[in-house]
Amino acid sequence: METLELAVYVMLLCTSVVGLGFIIERGWALRWNRVVPPALVGAIEQISEPSQVGRLSEVCRKYPSPLTDLIMVLIELKDRPRHEVEEVLETLARRKVAQLERGLVVLEIIVGIAPLLGLVGTIIGMMSVFGNIGQTGLTDAARLAHGIALILRATLLGLLIAIPTLIFWSYYTKKVELLALEMETVCLEAIRKITSAS
Repeated sequence: METLELAVYVMLLCTSVVGLGFIIERGWALRWNRVVPPALVGAIEQISEPSQVGRLSEVCRKYPSPLTDLIMVLIELKDRPRHEVEEVLETLARRKVAQLERGLVVLEIIVGIAPLLGLVGTIIGMMSVFGNIGQTGLTDAARLAHGIALILRATLLGLLIAIPTLIFWSYYTKKVELLALEMETVCLEAIRKITSAS
């Protein structure tokens, strides 16, 4: 039983480390200015004639980002029919959004399994405690209470891992939605300006 309890605690530790790693990595990757550089948005807003599309290419090279990749494809396809450009951009945009969502599924899984691992640890611990009671009887109530307190710790750890992970998962999911909406808005503006400027 002790080996099983130890295995549950090791799994909880691994779950917390993986969760923390993805929380930090997604926090870094989903910074607004990294996904939607303000300089690029400003450059698109300033386009009013064909000669300024070259300036936009320079800004794109200077500020790499998911939005930049979309705008670079738009610049390359600017002489093609608008509906064709929109279809290509839509497909590429879906891929970029999927990249932004990378890792969120891991956080979602951790939200589900951390409390369950805690519950498994509690059940294993209770089986051990009540197994001991069956052998020695209820002679030491203090020892019994101490054992129950120890086994409930697994449930607490599971919840302490799941709750912050749920908060960050919800936050990042909403942020990806907002970033996708902003990229779509900027791309539509860029299509309108670049195709009319060309």
